[in-house]
Amino acid sequence: MKVNKIDHICIAVKNLDEARKIWEPILGKPEPDDPYVDEPEKIRVARYWLGEVGFELMESTTPDGDVAKFIDRHGEGIMLLSFNVDNTREAMDDLKGKDYPFIGGARPFRDCEFAFIHPKAVNGVLLELIDYKWDELKK
Repeated sequence: MKVNKIDHICIAVKNLDEARKIWEPILGKPEPDDPYVDEPEKIRVARYWLGEVGFELMESTTPDGDVAKFIDRHGEGIMLLSFNVDNTREAMDDLKGKDYPFIGGARPFRDCEFAFIHPKAVNGVLLELIDYKWDELKK
């Protein structure tokens, strides 16, 4: 498996609108570059492009969502680190062959897929693999 770059970093927040007021002055941006809601993942996201890395503020859309559960256990803060790979399924196969456990299988997002390596295998970090193409940076 080859990591192309850090794809994005996600910050779990209780209130996305309030978090934006904190982070946007620091980021030097008046609004997110890519705001979206991901219904299957139960999240509302403000994504900012920082060079070739995404920086995401994520709020749970339901009390039983993964972001809400994370905040209940750990409080607000960095929830995950995402590595960009050429092909998520191939990367998963390679790492499964090296005994890395995954949380479920590959999941769809836009025109790509992502998967999570269990934090117990990587020093307590929720690590995501994603084969996102970053077409936004080519425009």
